[in-house]
Parts: sequence; C-alpha cells; structure tokens
Amino acid sequence: MSTAEPQVFAEIRKTLADHDVVLFMKGTKTFPQCGFSATVAQVLKVCGVEFKDVNVLADADIRQGIKEFTDWPTIPQLYVKGEFVGGADIVREMYETGELKTLLRDKGVVAA
Repeated sequence: MSTAEPQVFAEIRKTLADHDVVLFMKGTKTFPQCGFSATVAQVLKVCGVEFKDVNVLADADIRQGIKEFTDWPTIPQLYVKGEFVGGADIVREMYETGELKTLLRDKGVVAA
C-alpha cells in the first residue's frame, strides 16, 4: 500500500525547480548558524555561485522533510539543478579536487 508523499516534499520540489543552486542550511548565507553550513556557503561564494539559501532552523517541517526527501541525515544539503550533490564534507572534498567547479560549469551555473 503506497502512502501519499508528505506535503513538504512539494514545497521542496518547487524550491529546487525555481532555483539553479539551493543550499538547505542552518541559518542563512549572510548569517550561517553552524560551521558546516558556513563552509558550504563560503565554498559557493568562492566559486562565484549565486544560490538560494533555505534556513531549516526557521521551519521544522522543512528541516525534517529535507532529510527524508534525500534520505540524507544531515544539514547542510546542496542541490544543483535539482540534483542532490551532498553535505559539507562532500562539497569541501569536491571543491578541493576541482570536481565541484567542473559540475557547476557542466550544469551551466558558472561561466567556463
């Protein structure tokens, strides 16, 4: 028996559809409220990427919903063109190897 998708998933999908790069984070890009969120926001800034920040601390439904949406237990979560990229450790590693810049360029988010 299938269960209906949680309402919050529709909200998450709309946010992902409306923005090329979305960071679900604790706090905001101007005032991160956890070190991991701050790290990912800083990496995106260094890469010259405009992104939509979603403060999960402001909405308990989003905070829990995004974890269920991706089956990923931690925040922050980075999405590029609707595709889940990863959390802080993955993003930092991808940045250090140049893989993140390549992904952003391939997705048309930053100039070549």
